[in-house]
Amino acid sequence: MKLADLDNPVRASWLADQSFRLDPGPYVSDSYAAHMLLKRMPRTEPLGEVTERIFHAGRVTRSWTTDPEHGVPFLSSADIFQADLSSLSMITRRSFRGNPKLPLEPGWTLITRSGMTAGRVTYARLDMQGYACSEDVLRVVPDRDKIPAGYLSTFLASPFGIPMIKGGIYGTSVKHIEPSHIADLPVPRVEADIEQRIDSLIREAMMLRARFQAGVVDATHDLFKSAGLSELINFNWHDQPRDVDFSVSGLTSTSLRALNFSPRARRVIDVLRSVPHRTLGEICAGGYLDSGARFKRIEGDRDHGGVKLVGQRQGFWLRPEGRWINPRHAPPGIFAADESVLIAAQGTLGDSEVFCRPIFVTGEWLKNVYTQHFLRVVSGELEFPGAYLFAFLRSEVAFRVLRSMSVGGKQQDLHTELRQQVPVPECTPEDRERIAETVRQAYRWRDEADMKEDQALALLDQAIREAAR
Repeated sequence: MKLADLDNPVRASWLADQSFRLDPGPYVSDSYAAHMLLKRMPRTEPLGEVTERIFHAGRVTRSWTTDPEHGVPFLSSADIFQADLSSLSMITRRSFRGNPKLPLEPGWTLITRSGMTAGRVTYARLDMQGYACSEDVLRVVPDRDKIPAGYLSTFLASPFGIPMIKGGIYGTSVKHIEPSHIADLPVPRVEADIEQRIDSLIREAMMLRARFQAGVVDATHDLFKSAGLSELINFNWHDQPRDVDFSVSGLTSTSLRALNFSPRARRVIDVLRSVPHRTLGEICAGGYLDSGARFKRIEGDRDHGGVKLVGQRQGFWLRPEGRWINPRHAPPGIFAADESVLIAAQGTLGDSEVFCRPIFVTGEWLKNVYTQHFLRVVSGELEFPGAYLFAFLRSEVAFRVLRSMSVGGKQQDLHTELRQQVPVPECTPEDRERIAETVRQAYRWRDEADMKEDQALALLDQAIREAAR
C-alpha cells in the first residue's frame, strides 16, 4: 500500500489542479508530489536553461573488436552503473570516430532512456573520460556558468528528480524518454554555498571512485608480476588459437563435457601451475567454497529491521538497488563473512554476462544479504586473505579458467569438483599482504565515495524541504 508523504501532504490546490478528483492515484504519485513540492520553492529553473544540451548519440553502426590497440571501451545502458569498468566490450576506433556524440566527459549526468529500466540516473565518472556510450543513454551536459555539475547530478538522482524523469516516460512494451520530455523539468535553486558544498562532495566522490578503480587493477597487476607471470597481465582470450579439432585421453566420470577440456583454458592453467601455487579447494578447506543457502523471501522494511537482498546482477552495480527482506525469516547464511569473494555462479556464457565474475564483500557491504546464486569463496588460511583471492579471481585469466569449468544447459553453473582445482599463485607472504592491503584500501575508498554521495543527497533534501516550507 502506498501512502502520501507526511512532509508533503495532499493540499486543496492539488485537488483543484486535478479537477477535484477524489481517487488517490494522482496524489500518491511520486512524480506529481515532487512537482507540487517544487512549486513551493522560491526559485526553480527549467532543466533546459541550466544545461548546454541534453542529447543522446543516435543510432550508429557498431563494429566490435577485442584488441585494445584498435578499440574504445563501450558503455551500454547497464554498464554505466557498473562499479568496475575493467571488462567492458570495445568498439573499433573507426566506429568511434564516425559519431562525435559517442564519447563521454566526467561530470555529465547520464539517464537511461529506453527499456524497462528507463529513468535510472548516474553521473559520468573520471574513469569514463573518452569512453563511448550507447544511444540508450541520455547525456545531460550542465552549463557550469549557471549551475554546479555535482549539484545538478545530485538533484536528478534524488527522490525529487527521478520520479519526475520517469513521469516523462512514454511507450508500452518498450519505454522511452526523449530530451524534450525532461527539458522543462524544474530544477530547484538553493543557496549558492549549499550548491557548491554538494558539488564538492560529488567531485570528491568521483576522485575516490577513480582511486578504487585504479586500486583493484593495480592489485591484480601486482599479483601477476610478483608471481612471475607478467605475460598474463594483458591476457587476451580471443588472441589464443581456437579450440578446434582436439582430443583428450584419460577421461574419468568427473566430466565428459568438451568445454571442461578446452585447450585454451588448459594452456592458461598450465602456466598458473608452472609457478608455486595452491588450489582454491586447498585454500578454502577450512573456510567455505559453496553456494549460499536457499530461502524464502519475506518482504521487509528498511526502517524496521529489513536488510537489502543483493542478486547477481545488482552485485556489480555501484549502488545495488535490491529488494528489502526480513532476515528473521531466513537462514544466517544469507549474510557474507568479511572479505568473502562472491562469484556469480549461474548464468550464460556471453562475454558481457556476469557469470564467473566476482565481487568482494567488506565494509558497508557486510550489511547486505546475498542470494544463493553466488558461489561463496571464503579463505580458510590467514596467510591467503580474501582480499588477495579477489585480486586473482577478478582477473581475465581466472574468469576464463572458471568459465571452462561450467556445467549445465541453458543456465550454466560451476562444476563442484573442478572449481576446487583452480590454481592460485602463491607469491611470498609479504607480496600477499601488500596486494591484499591494496584491495582493502580500494574498498575503503569506495565506501567513502558512497558516504559522500549520501551526504550530498541528505544536504539537498534538507535544503529543498526547508525552502519549500
